[in-house]
Amino acid sequence: MVAAAASAGAAVTEVQPGVLGRVCDTVTPQPVAATVRSIDVTLAELGHTRPQLVAVLAGVSDPGNAGSLLRSAAASGAGGFVICDGSVDLYNPKTVRASAGAIFRIPVVKGPSGDEIAPQLRSLGFRVIATSAGAGEAYTEVDLSGPVAVILGNEAHGLPASLAGACDSALSIPMAGGTESLGVAAAGAVIFFEAARQRRLARVAGAA
Repeated sequence: MVAAAASAGAAVTEVQPGVLGRVCDTVTPQPVAATVRSIDVTLAELGHTRPQLVAVLAGVSDPGNAGSLLRSAAASGAGGFVICDGSVDLYNPKTVRASAGAIFRIPVVKGPSGDEIAPQLRSLGFRVIATSAGAGEAYTEVDLSGPVAVILGNEAHGLPASLAGACDSALSIPMAGGTESLGVAAAGAVIFFEAARQRRLARVAGAA
């Protein structure tokens, strides 16, 4: 890793034992740390790339959840990730760690207003789909083959009624009796990979 960084033109400095422990926020940091430039894009720039799936966070407050959702979105092939104002800081160290590097592999849009995000996404050509704990259509019955934007809300309260009402439709994940919810990170992963499955089927059907 150090050799690859040096060959790419990065300045590499070796520090004495204990130094990283004082400058990083983890108790036992990894032996390599880096300072990198953020790669935020605007919502308009994201729209120009015409992604088939965009994940949107509106009010997600836990950095671990946000990082896990980033990781799942990137792994499922999502083409963009939007984190609205009022959500956790995208570059919170815990979010970055939980993303397992995904934050550097997927275009991210930081800070648009949650009150305005649905019409903004619609103007860029996306169907806007709200997530619901139980009021929406089963996620396997919703067309997620794209271009769609899936909006996930706060861990405790979900999406505000005004935002959910501004979306084109809503989906939910059917669960066995007695289970209240999956948690936003797990729910997002299920939905993102269902979208990936539908895109694969659409490609196979198109090639037949």
